[in-house]
Amino acid sequence: MCLKDKIEKSKLPKHVAIIMDGNGRWAKIRGNKRIFGHKNGVKAVRDVVKGAGELGIKYLTLYAFSTENWNRPKIEVNALMSLFITAVKNETKNLIENNVKLSAIGELNTLPSNVQLNLNEIISETKNNSGLNLILAISYSSKQEITEMVRKIAEQVKSNTIKTENISPELISENMQTAGIPNPELLIRTGGEYRISNFLLWQISYSELYFTETLWPDFNKKLFFEAIYNYQQRERRFGKITEQLDNDAEEKS
Repeated sequence: MCLKDKIEKSKLPKHVAIIMDGNGRWAKIRGNKRIFGHKNGVKAVRDVVKGAGELGIKYLTLYAFSTENWNRPKIEVNALMSLFITAVKNETKNLIENNVKLSAIGELNTLPSNVQLNLNEIISETKNNSGLNLILAISYSSKQEITEMVRKIAEQVKSNTIKTENISPELISENMQTAGIPNPELLIRTGGEYRISNFLLWQISYSELYFTETLWPDFNKKLFFEAIYNYQQRERRFGKITEQLDNDAEEKS
């Protein structure tokens, strides 16, 4: 039995988020420039998106470019922006054929105009697709997202739209960029680093974390399936104890 067949469809995470780390190191090991790693990382994206679709996962968020990444050497940033355009154009047909709906979060207005244009085009072309929801986090900062949420709610209080006593976790979620999207049950980080790097800090408060030494260009749908299978072996208690979970399951059955 292959690993994919061991995965229980009834226990799939609705939303998986991935920090795609290790492109630069992958290229350096091979004596190439960092952009070579990013180009090969696109292949991993294609394979993982395909794997998520095969399993029937509803939401997949990929951390493509952080606000901190703007501090990298200008030549690398420019090459990455050019790669975004090429990748978006090249993947449009695949996304449409595989019924994938694309969206994006982040400070998208900071992206070069041609990147924004191409991104908006594919978002529009895939908006009616009903399969996997693929969310790209581009020029994204969780701290900035939370800051903007606070401002939005403060304005609502100022205009008497809401009262301070009505501020709740639900209201906060409704004012985040991910409003309407379930929180990730599983966060995967490749590349051997053990940190969150300012990614979905509010949304992953109860996410299972999965770290792998595999550098992103070497990550594929088989390794993605391994992460999903590992997730399914865990007991998610949400502050409760095992006996309470067993009682809850008995009451439902």
